[in-house]
Amino acid sequence: MLIPSNEPTTQSPAERGGPRPILIVGLDGTRWDRVTREDVGKTLPRLAEEGAFSLMTMEVPTISAPGWASILTGASHAEHGIVDNSMVGSNHWRYPDVLSQAFYRDTTTRTFVAAGWPVLADPAGLGPIVHFREEQIKAGLHRVVARDGETHGYISADAECVDYAHAALRGPGFDAGFVYCCDVDDAGHIYGALSDEYSAAIRRVDGHVSTLVEDVKFRYETFDEDWLIIITTDHGHVDEGGHGGDSPEERASWVIAWAPSGNVPVWGESIEPVELTPLILKERYGSA
Repeated sequence: MLIPSNEPTTQSPAERGGPRPILIVGLDGTRWDRVTREDVGKTLPRLAEEGAFSLMTMEVPTISAPGWASILTGASHAEHGIVDNSMVGSNHWRYPDVLSQAFYRDTTTRTFVAAGWPVLADPAGLGPIVHFREEQIKAGLHRVVARDGETHGYISADAECVDYAHAALRGPGFDAGFVYCCDVDDAGHIYGALSDEYSAAIRRVDGHVSTLVEDVKFRYETFDEDWLIIITTDHGHVDEGGHGGDSPEERASWVIAWAPSGNVPVWGESIEPVELTPLILKERYGSA
Protein backbone atom coordinates (compact mmCIF):
# COMPACT_ATOMS: atom_id res chain seq x y z
CA MET A 1 0.00 0.00 0.00
CA LEU A 2 1.22 3.47 -0.89
CA ILE A 3 -0.40 6.36 0.94
CA PRO A 4 -0.37 9.31 -1.47
CA SER A 5 0.67 12.77 -0.41
CA ASN A 6 0.43 16.29 -1.72
CA GLU A 7 3.36 18.67 -1.92
CA PRO A 8 3.71 20.71 1.29
CA THR A 9 2.86 24.37 1.05
CA THR A 10 5.55 25.50 3.48
CA GLN A 11 9.33 25.34 3.34
CA SER A 12 10.89 22.40 5.11
CA PRO A 13 13.33 22.91 8.01
CA ALA A 14 16.16 21.72 5.74
CA GLU A 15 15.21 24.28 3.07
CA ARG A 16 15.35 26.97 5.75
CA GLY A 17 18.80 25.82 6.85
CA GLY A 18 17.27 24.52 10.07
CA PRO A 19 17.33 21.09 11.72
CA ARG A 20 19.56 18.36 10.37
CA PRO A 21 18.00 15.84 7.93
CA ILE A 22 17.93 12.29 9.32
CA LEU A 23 17.53 8.91 7.66
CA ILE A 24 17.07 5.86 9.90
CA VAL A 25 17.59 2.46 8.26
CA GLY A 26 16.30 -0.58 10.13
CA LEU A 27 17.75 -3.98 9.25
CA ASP A 28 15.76 -6.58 11.15
CA GLY A 29 17.56 -9.49 12.82
CA THR A 30 21.05 -8.73 11.51
CA ARG A 31 24.02 -10.13 13.42
CA TRP A 32 27.10 -7.93 13.16
CA ASP A 33 29.51 -10.86 13.39
CA ARG A 34 27.94 -12.22 10.19
CA VAL A 35 27.97 -8.81 8.45
CA THR A 36 31.72 -8.54 8.93
CA ARG A 37 32.59 -11.94 7.51
CA GLU A 38 34.77 -11.89 4.42
CA ASP A 39 32.79 -11.41 1.20
CA VAL A 40 29.54 -10.62 3.03
CA GLY A 41 29.07 -6.99 4.06
CA LYS A 42 30.84 -4.29 2.05
CA THR A 43 29.02 -1.02 2.63
CA LEU A 44 28.04 -1.60 6.27
CA PRO A 45 31.57 -2.32 7.59
CA ARG A 46 32.90 0.67 5.64
CA LEU A 47 30.28 2.99 7.14
CA ALA A 48 31.07 1.66 10.62
CA GLU A 49 34.75 2.41 10.06
CA GLU A 50 34.21 5.86 8.54
CA GLY A 51 31.46 6.90 10.95
CA ALA A 52 30.58 5.94 14.50
CA PHE A 53 29.72 2.46 15.74
CA SER A 54 28.00 1.56 19.02
CA LEU A 55 26.70 -1.66 20.49
CA MET A 56 23.26 -2.10 22.05
CA THR A 57 21.89 -4.85 24.27
CA MET A 58 18.19 -5.39 23.64
CA GLU A 59 15.59 -6.01 26.33
CA VAL A 60 14.00 -9.44 26.63
CA PRO A 61 11.86 -10.67 24.93
CA THR A 62 14.04 -10.13 21.89
CA ILE A 63 11.09 -9.90 19.53
CA SER A 64 10.69 -7.39 16.72
CA ALA A 65 7.68 -5.36 17.88
CA PRO A 66 8.97 -4.67 21.41
CA GLY A 67 12.47 -4.06 20.07
CA TRP A 68 11.54 -1.64 17.29
CA ALA A 69 9.10 0.16 19.58
CA SER A 70 11.87 0.86 22.09
CA ILE A 71 14.33 1.89 19.38
CA LEU A 72 11.86 4.15 17.55
CA THR A 73 10.11 5.75 20.53
CA GLY A 74 12.61 5.78 23.40
CA ALA A 75 10.13 3.90 25.63
CA SER A 76 11.03 0.76 27.54
CA HIS A 77 9.11 -2.49 27.21
CA ALA A 78 7.34 -1.74 30.50
CA GLU A 79 6.31 1.69 29.23
CA HIS A 80 5.03 0.85 25.75
CA GLY A 81 3.57 -2.46 26.91
CA ILE A 82 4.39 -4.43 23.76
CA VAL A 83 5.32 -7.99 24.68
CA ASP A 84 5.10 -9.72 21.29
CA ASN A 85 4.24 -9.11 17.65
CA SER A 86 0.49 -9.27 18.26
CA MET A 87 0.55 -5.79 19.88
CA VAL A 88 -2.24 -6.97 22.23
CA GLY A 89 -2.43 -4.87 25.39
CA SER A 90 0.14 -2.33 24.23
CA ASN A 91 0.29 1.36 25.10
CA HIS A 92 2.15 2.33 21.94
CA TRP A 93 -0.24 5.17 21.07
CA ARG A 94 0.99 6.95 24.20
CA TYR A 95 4.56 6.92 22.87
CA PRO A 96 5.01 8.66 19.51
CA ASP A 97 7.74 7.39 17.23
CA VAL A 98 10.80 9.47 16.42
CA LEU A 99 9.30 10.77 13.15
CA SER A 100 6.17 11.93 14.94
CA GLN A 101 8.25 13.51 17.70
CA ALA A 102 10.21 15.42 15.06
CA PHE A 103 6.96 16.65 13.50
CA TYR A 104 5.45 17.72 16.83
CA ARG A 105 8.60 19.70 17.57
CA ASP A 106 8.36 21.52 14.22
CA THR A 107 5.08 21.12 12.35
CA THR A 108 6.66 21.92 8.98
CA THR A 109 8.81 18.77 9.21
CA ARG A 110 8.30 16.38 6.28
CA THR A 111 8.49 12.74 7.32
CA PHE A 112 8.71 9.48 5.35
CA VAL A 113 8.40 5.82 6.30
CA ALA A 114 8.73 2.73 4.09
CA ALA A 115 8.37 -0.73 5.61
CA GLY A 116 7.37 -4.18 4.42
CA TRP A 117 6.37 -5.45 7.86
CA PRO A 118 2.75 -4.35 8.47
CA VAL A 119 3.20 -3.91 12.24
CA LEU A 120 5.55 -1.00 11.63
CA ALA A 121 3.69 1.22 9.18
CA ASP A 122 0.46 -0.25 7.80
CA PRO A 123 -2.63 1.39 9.37
CA ALA A 124 -4.56 -1.81 8.62
CA GLY A 125 -2.01 -3.90 10.48
CA LEU A 126 -1.54 -4.67 14.16
CA GLY A 127 0.20 -1.38 14.94
CA PRO A 128 1.41 0.70 13.45
CA ILE A 129 4.39 1.51 15.65
CA VAL A 130 5.14 4.48 13.37
CA HIS A 131 2.04 6.60 13.91
CA PHE A 132 -0.08 7.03 10.79
CA ARG A 133 -0.82 10.78 11.21
CA GLU A 134 -3.54 10.98 8.57
CA GLU A 135 -3.86 14.76 8.82
CA GLN A 136 -0.18 15.23 7.97
CA ILE A 137 -0.53 12.82 5.05
CA LYS A 138 -3.33 14.97 3.67
CA ALA A 139 -1.19 18.08 4.15
CA GLY A 140 1.73 16.54 2.23
CA LEU A 141 3.91 16.42 5.35
CA HIS A 142 3.99 12.67 5.91
CA ARG A 143 4.35 9.81 3.43
CA VAL A 144 3.77 6.14 4.17
CA VAL A 145 4.86 3.24 1.97
CA ALA A 146 3.48 0.01 3.46
CA ARG A 147 4.12 -3.40 1.92
CA ASP A 148 3.23 -6.91 3.11
CA GLY A 149 6.44 -8.91 3.13
CA GLU A 150 4.80 -11.59 5.27
CA THR A 151 2.57 -12.46 2.31
CA HIS A 152 4.65 -11.53 -0.72
CA GLY A 153 8.20 -12.07 0.58
CA TYR A 154 10.74 -9.66 1.95
CA ILE A 155 13.18 -9.72 -0.95
CA SER A 156 10.68 -7.87 -3.12
CA ALA A 157 9.12 -5.85 -0.27
CA ASP A 158 12.51 -4.51 0.84
CA ALA A 159 13.45 -3.61 -2.73
CA GLU A 160 10.19 -1.71 -3.24
CA CYS A 161 10.58 0.22 0.01
CA VAL A 162 14.12 1.23 -0.89
CA ASP A 163 13.02 2.19 -4.41
CA TYR A 164 10.41 4.57 -3.00
CA ALA A 165 12.96 6.09 -0.62
CA HIS A 166 15.43 6.42 -3.51
CA ALA A 167 12.83 8.26 -5.59
CA ALA A 168 11.96 10.57 -2.71
CA LEU A 169 15.60 11.42 -1.97
CA ARG A 170 16.32 12.11 -5.63
CA GLY A 171 13.16 14.19 -5.88
CA PRO A 172 11.30 16.40 -3.40
CA GLY A 173 13.01 14.81 -0.41
CA PHE A 174 11.98 14.71 3.24
CA ASP A 175 13.45 15.87 6.54
CA ALA A 176 13.27 12.72 8.68
CA GLY A 177 12.73 9.21 7.39
CA PHE A 178 12.73 5.53 8.34
CA VAL A 179 13.33 2.72 5.84
CA TYR A 180 13.02 -0.89 7.00
CA CYS A 181 14.30 -4.18 5.55
CA CYS A 182 13.42 -7.66 6.87
CA ASP A 183 15.13 -9.96 4.36
CA VAL A 184 17.92 -10.94 6.77
CA ASP A 185 15.59 -11.80 9.64
CA ASP A 186 13.43 -13.88 7.31
CA ALA A 187 16.47 -15.86 6.14
CA GLY A 188 17.59 -16.35 9.74
CA HIS A 189 14.28 -17.91 10.70
CA ILE A 190 14.19 -20.25 7.72
CA TYR A 191 17.84 -21.23 7.27
CA GLY A 192 19.69 -20.17 10.44
CA ALA A 193 22.22 -17.44 11.10
CA LEU A 194 25.21 -19.50 9.97
CA SER A 195 23.71 -20.36 6.60
CA ASP A 196 24.73 -19.22 3.13
CA GLU A 197 21.19 -17.92 2.70
CA TYR A 198 21.57 -15.62 5.72
CA SER A 199 24.82 -14.27 4.26
CA ALA A 200 23.14 -13.76 0.88
CA ALA A 201 20.36 -11.76 2.55
CA ILE A 202 22.96 -9.57 4.27
CA ARG A 203 24.55 -8.91 0.88
CA ARG A 204 21.16 -7.83 -0.49
CA VAL A 205 20.41 -5.39 2.33
CA ASP A 206 24.01 -4.18 2.22
CA GLY A 207 23.31 -3.25 -1.40
CA HIS A 208 20.11 -1.44 -0.34
CA VAL A 209 22.11 0.55 2.20
CA SER A 210 24.62 1.43 -0.53
CA THR A 211 21.78 2.83 -2.66
CA LEU A 212 20.52 5.00 0.20
CA VAL A 213 24.03 6.19 1.01
CA GLU A 214 24.50 7.34 -2.58
CA ASP A 215 21.15 9.14 -2.42
CA VAL A 216 22.16 10.97 0.75
CA LYS A 217 25.51 11.86 -0.81
CA PHE A 218 23.61 13.28 -3.77
CA ARG A 219 21.58 15.53 -1.49
CA TYR A 220 24.68 16.63 0.38
CA GLU A 221 26.60 17.45 -2.79
CA THR A 222 23.65 18.98 -4.67
CA PHE A 223 21.76 20.85 -1.96
CA ASP A 224 24.41 21.14 0.79
CA GLU A 225 22.16 19.21 3.21
CA ASP A 226 24.15 17.75 6.10
CA TRP A 227 22.38 14.38 6.33
CA LEU A 228 22.95 11.87 9.10
CA ILE A 229 22.24 8.18 8.45
CA ILE A 230 21.48 5.92 11.42
CA ILE A 231 21.53 2.17 10.71
CA THR A 232 20.49 -0.33 13.36
CA THR A 233 18.89 -3.69 14.12
CA ASP A 234 16.36 -4.88 16.68
CA HIS A 235 17.87 -8.23 17.74
CA GLY A 236 20.14 -11.03 16.59
CA HIS A 237 19.57 -14.76 16.06
CA VAL A 238 20.80 -17.94 17.66
CA ASP A 239 23.05 -19.93 15.33
CA GLU A 240 20.29 -22.32 14.30
CA GLY A 241 17.91 -19.42 13.69
CA GLY A 242 15.28 -17.77 15.85
CA HIS A 243 15.15 -15.19 18.64
CA GLY A 244 13.09 -14.06 21.60
CA GLY A 245 15.29 -15.32 24.43
CA ASP A 246 18.07 -13.82 26.52
CA SER A 247 21.18 -15.30 24.92
CA PRO A 248 23.97 -12.88 23.99
CA GLU A 249 23.40 -13.64 20.29
CA GLU A 250 19.71 -12.73 20.53
CA ARG A 251 20.20 -9.58 22.62
CA ALA A 252 23.04 -8.22 20.49
CA SER A 253 22.30 -5.09 18.49
CA TRP A 254 24.39 -2.31 16.99
CA VAL A 255 24.13 1.22 15.62
CA ILE A 256 26.06 2.95 12.84
CA ALA A 257 25.99 6.75 12.50
CA TRP A 258 27.43 8.04 9.21
CA ALA A 259 27.34 11.30 7.30
CA PRO A 260 28.75 12.29 3.90
CA SER A 261 30.11 15.43 5.57
CA GLY A 262 31.98 13.39 8.18
CA ASN A 263 29.98 15.20 10.89
CA VAL A 264 29.06 12.20 13.05
CA PRO A 265 28.11 12.03 16.74
CA VAL A 266 30.20 10.46 19.47
CA TRP A 267 27.93 8.07 21.32
CA GLY A 268 30.43 5.79 22.98
CA GLU A 269 31.05 2.09 22.61
CA SER A 270 27.58 1.12 23.85
CA ILE A 271 24.20 2.77 24.29
CA GLU A 272 20.81 1.63 25.55
CA PRO A 273 18.02 1.01 23.01
CA VAL A 274 15.78 3.60 24.71
CA GLU A 275 18.53 6.21 24.30
CA LEU A 276 18.58 6.07 20.51
CA THR A 277 15.51 8.21 19.76
CA PRO A 278 16.59 11.01 22.16
CA LEU A 279 20.10 10.90 20.69
CA ILE A 280 18.75 11.12 17.12
CA LEU A 281 16.54 14.09 18.04
CA LYS A 282 19.48 15.77 19.71
CA GLU A 283 21.51 15.39 16.52
CA ARG A 284 18.62 16.77 14.49
CA TYR A 285 17.97 19.83 16.62
CA GLY A 286 21.29 20.40 18.36
CA SER A 287 19.79 20.06 21.82
CA ALA A 288 17.96 17.47 23.87
